[in-house]
Amino acid sequence: MQRLFLLGLNHTTAPLEVREKLAFANSTRDSAIEAFRAKYPACEIVLLSTCNRVELYTAREPHGHPRVEEIINFLADIHGVPPAAFSSHLYQKSDRAVVEHVFTVASSLDSMVLGETQILGQVREAYDAARARGATGAMLNPLFQRAIAVGKQVMHETPLAEGRTSIASVAVDYARRIFDTFDDKTVLSIGAGKMAALVLQSFAALKPGTLLVCNRDLGKAEALAGRFGGSAMPFEQLGQHLSSADIVVTSTGSTHPIISKKLFDAVLKQRRYKPVFIIDIALPRDVEPAVGDADNVYLYNLDDLQQVVSQTRSQRTEATDSAARIIGAGVEQFALAHRAREMGPVIDRLYKRYHEVAQDEVARTLGKLPSVSEAERAHLEELARRIVNKLLHDPVQMLKTSDNLHAGTAQYLHAMEMLFGLKEDGSE
Repeated sequence: MQRLFLLGLNHTTAPLEVREKLAFANSTRDSAIEAFRAKYPACEIVLLSTCNRVELYTAREPHGHPRVEEIINFLADIHGVPPAAFSSHLYQKSDRAVVEHVFTVASSLDSMVLGETQILGQVREAYDAARARGATGAMLNPLFQRAIAVGKQVMHETPLAEGRTSIASVAVDYARRIFDTFDDKTVLSIGAGKMAALVLQSFAALKPGTLLVCNRDLGKAEALAGRFGGSAMPFEQLGQHLSSADIVVTSTGSTHPIISKKLFDAVLKQRRYKPVFIIDIALPRDVEPAVGDADNVYLYNLDDLQQVVSQTRSQRTEATDSAARIIGAGVEQFALAHRAREMGPVIDRLYKRYHEVAQDEVARTLGKLPSVSEAERAHLEELARRIVNKLLHDPVQMLKTSDNLHAGTAQYLHAMEMLFGLKEDGSE
């Protein structure tokens, strides 16, 4: 028997300055999984880290490790951050609530942008990374496989992804408030990842005069620039291009700001203080907050854009209701399948043990009745079989009709194993 547990934080419980302290790049996520498994080898784990959330999913024995405090300390140690800096922003979920949550996340109902499709790929990537390292098993494998299937179903069968307000669309709306025209403007994208590409696509539709992509990997910059008719620039020339850009979109994987106040103060003099719109969608942030204090600098980060996006949620009631029904059905189907997986072996052992006991007693009785015919022997054996089945019927039905994703059924199973001597090693 295993218990599901989730510890995490997201854009609704933690501000950007807290989320960026716990964010994992893919490489650090993978090493964290390996470190976790080295410390808790009997515990399954999937670590999901995006710009809006850090969530650690585990499956362990009911009284096993790690406990909540141990997971908090693990995150603190990995990032070199004291627990007090983030523990008040964490949420905890267990058993069925974990299933409901991960299905909701994969379906984008828990996203900053309702209906965004990127989260489904991020959930799949997090699961694949954990599975590749042997960190998933009998509990998390079916859980995440089903979550991904439910997420796909929501996207295909509901209008949730239609007409969504995205981070990119909000950024363009803000840009329109600052600039009247775009054919004479320069758009600079720093970074060439998925988020940068999504925002850059929206700005490319405005047909700016110049579109530049700057990235440490020049090949990636050239590929992204080619998609939108722009030009790739070496990362070493960042300061030069900041001095000419009117709109800056930045989303790199840097662990520290790449645009410091000191750098930008020098750039401002070259710009002669003309307005610049900076969209920092990186986590951790690419731009020091103090940069936004300068005159004619309009700096927006993920939390700033979230405030606008969240206002559209009330307009999506019909789509979210449809998605919620699919999620609810998916949770129930998972519960039924998990219940069968969890209870089946215990029930089989229960029936096998007590049918063997009954037949042993029948054989002992028959040994004292040498004149019993074959027909009478068969009747006695059938009588013993029916008595066992009737005696076990009520406890087995109790298990089958209870929700095995709540602690109560796990306790029933444990109690039955102990009371009826059903441990697989034969111990009682």
